[in-house]
Amino acid sequence: MSLRAVCFVIMPFGRKSDPTGRVVDFDSIYARIFAPAVEAAGLDGVRADEEQGAGFIHKLMFERILLSEYAIADLTVLNANVYYELGIRHAARAQTTVLTVTQGCLLPFDVGPLRALPYALDDDGAPADAATAKATLAQWLIDARQRRAMDSPLFQMLEGYPGVPIDRQKTDVFRAKIADEEELKQRLVRAREEGEAGLDAFRDSLGDLSVVQAGVAVDLILSYRAVRSVDRIVDLYPKLDVAVQRTQFVREQFAMALNRVGRDREAETILTEIIADRGPSSDAISHLGRIYKDRWRRALAAGESFAAKGHLKKAIAAYRAGFEADWRDARPGINAVTLMTIADPTDPLAKEMAGVVRYAARRGLAGKPDYWDHATLLELAVIASDWEAADHALSDALAALDEPWMTETTANNLRMIADAREAAGIDVKETRALIAELRNPGLWAKFR
Repeated sequence: MSLRAVCFVIMPFGRKSDPTGRVVDFDSIYARIFAPAVEAAGLDGVRADEEQGAGFIHKLMFERILLSEYAIADLTVLNANVYYELGIRHAARAQTTVLTVTQGCLLPFDVGPLRALPYALDDDGAPADAATAKATLAQWLIDARQRRAMDSPLFQMLEGYPGVPIDRQKTDVFRAKIADEEELKQRLVRAREEGEAGLDAFRDSLGDLSVVQAGVAVDLILSYRAVRSVDRIVDLYPKLDVAVQRTQFVREQFAMALNRVGRDREAETILTEIIADRGPSSDAISHLGRIYKDRWRRALAAGESFAAKGHLKKAIAAYRAGFEADWRDARPGINAVTLMTIADPTDPLAKEMAGVVRYAARRGLAGKPDYWDHATLLELAVIASDWEAADHALSDALAALDEPWMTETTANNLRMIADAREAAGIDVKETRALIAELRNPGLWAKFR
């Protein structure tokens, strides 16, 4: 199983004559220039005649054109199939298509302005300087990965052009990737069982991280988060493909990790940039709320009461904004209600908001319930001092537990509530008992 990105090579086969009558040996060009250049760039090369699979070969070809992360198209001899396939590629992909052409080949008017890498041929139609051409092509592919410059004329000239939509779940190529990803998931399960060391070994087995598939990179990030090795996420991020780095989810996870390792100013900058670029989202704003909440807790621990109040206000505002960005996501909502209750146990707005958060959590339970829906109901029950409801919610939450770190998050929230109430002279025996259950070492055993 290969986890590297795919480069689809669009070119003629065998020996063909160009318009001047010169014979071009495309099989030699592929073997001596294209294939080794793709390998040197850290990609998996696929040529149309190398497609192995049942069904209509043209279907696989079209899927490769549309779905391959990279493509090379050779424009020599004015091959109609090549130009047709290149047109499909340019309609579907704004970036990562590299063009090549033999020296002396006159290109048609419409493609003449496009940037193409030239290479020389000897008298037999084979590459005259394969080593130089290979090295240059490899560098062009690496540049395409790192710079992500727009190379499709459709995307360049048609403002707002959305590209060609395709349902990847209905493609044979996607189904093949699913099979690979299933094996990957099994490897990750085994690696997680070994903790940080196992994930480090898995990471090292991937080789150049800048060319691994996006899904692999995301799974590795989530796996490090699951074992609470956030420092590894910080180290991993700059090694990934630039396009993967730019995705909102990966940027959010990087910001989360930066905050956890004490680089909260950098994390705050990333999240505010995401919100400015993409608009408000519950996840991005919630991560921002966590930064302010952590600052509040540090200020409290340092005895900086005025600074603590300011950070608490910012945290509440951020979590409320996150919940208002998506009423279906109860997580920022429960954080807002919890902090509002800590700031002022009699706040009527907190009680009003708690009802909306409770509804959002129950709607989540009616769909595809997860740990966080039950944990939300647990925190709401504690805030309302409804201990029977709290016991039920705790049991349901532990039954739905996916990752052991989740219980620590809930325990920390309950501890904040307990500390605030204890300072106000309120009995918190029941809350402390719930926290002890969430921190029961036995919960971790099944994840080892």
